[in-house]
Amino acid sequence: MSERPSLLIERKSSGDPEIFETLIPARLDRLPWSRFHWLLVVGLGITWVLDGLEVTLMGAISAVLERPDTLHFTAREIGSISSAYLIGAVLGSIVFGHLTDRFGRRTFFFVSLATYLVGVALTAASWNLASFAVFRFLTGAGIGGEYSAVNSAIDELIPARFRGRIDLMINGSFWLGALAGSASTGIILNPHIFAVDVGWRLGFAIGAVIGLLILYLRRFIPESPRWLITHGRREEAEELVRDFEAELGSIDGDLEGAEPLRIRVRGEFGLNTILRPLVREYRKRTILSLSLMTAQAFLYNAIFFTYALVLSRYYGVAADVTGLYLMPFALSNFIGPMVLGHFFDTVGRRPMISGTFAISALTLIVTGYLFERGALTAASQTLLWSVMFFFASSAASSAYLTVSEIFPLEVRALAIAIFFSVGTAVGGVVAPWFFGVLIDTGSRNALYLGYLIAAALMLGAAAVELRFGVAAERASLEEVARPISSA
Repeated sequence: MSERPSLLIERKSSGDPEIFETLIPARLDRLPWSRFHWLLVVGLGITWVLDGLEVTLMGAISAVLERPDTLHFTAREIGSISSAYLIGAVLGSIVFGHLTDRFGRRTFFFVSLATYLVGVALTAASWNLASFAVFRFLTGAGIGGEYSAVNSAIDELIPARFRGRIDLMINGSFWLGALAGSASTGIILNPHIFAVDVGWRLGFAIGAVIGLLILYLRRFIPESPRWLITHGRREEAEELVRDFEAELGSIDGDLEGAEPLRIRVRGEFGLNTILRPLVREYRKRTILSLSLMTAQAFLYNAIFFTYALVLSRYYGVAADVTGLYLMPFALSNFIGPMVLGHFFDTVGRRPMISGTFAISALTLIVTGYLFERGALTAASQTLLWSVMFFFASSAASSAYLTVSEIFPLEVRALAIAIFFSVGTAVGGVVAPWFFGVLIDTGSRNALYLGYLIAAALMLGAAAVELRFGVAAERASLEEVARPISSA
């Protein structure tokens, strides 16, 4: 069944905005899974692969950067560099997020990725602490912008019945990059293959090459039809959806009973219009988003940015092989969303999100206690962390899923940016520095305290999800949160 043409409902005078009705959201949600959706998964999901490569590589080379024949950084300086990357991600997310909502998803696929490419290429040429920190800041800004633009587009283009599992799988692809980063360290950090001060630079250069290939692939990804209709460009949106339907041929299911969405055309949205729903109509959802994002950011940034230091300081693992210990983490983190993602669409958001956060926290407490007692080896601690990350990966991915689907379309990218930024600022920027300080003390008791703080944040997030969680499974985005433009 095809949609009737967009109908002008009301325009009282020449100065009043147009109001029209459309079934485009319903038509997008009824589409079967297709080659186009796979293009989205690959072309947009690569963001998380690149971020995984970046974070894991930085964690793996941290011990190498302490050597006097490289850049001779201290643990605290390495923590500060990691924080610079995250500060860049925070600011980039806010700036690009606002621009993405205002000017469209597609434009900023390219702007944010190009920013990342420049930053990571320059990182490979760093010569001291200041240059390294500045280039990591720029790289982070590009990645932060990617989160806003890409998460928005994915949710707006993926049919509702697949949205939960696909979001988790795409966010989980971060760990494919992490796995590649971990595996590559066995080569790039091997002094028999590359000079000590050359191998780590090569790792960052490879990230830039991958990004260039993705820039080309994204040429084939269109603007979000949902974004187009809320900005009055309904003819463009109609043409895109008709192209989708023509390419797919016969489409199962009709639109009988589907409620048309009535849109009031607005040229642009002021900051007051954008921010007011977050603190008024959606206050509980704001609290929920902050809790989930902060908890997962603190956990992941605390452990991943510093685990190479833990291995070398407490277990005597050689600096050139610490990256290999991150491979089981990456594999477990990737498998988790692949196995559990289906249940977020069937069992439901609330039980799955609260459950994965709680199980991760309890596993962290037990592992931290065994570490503090000196009962673990490098291999056994890596194994227990891997069990934790099987659940924590789905928890972290569900935080991004939650933020990207429970707010109106007009503020979606900025909402992702705000909660990513606040969560990262509180949980991510502080965590690498804080754990770097704890590791420098050489005290297992002090480090265990850090693990307990991370576990408490995860348990708190699970409780907030049980209280304020939204049953968004298999529901259209317009049912979960009506657009601000709806009439």
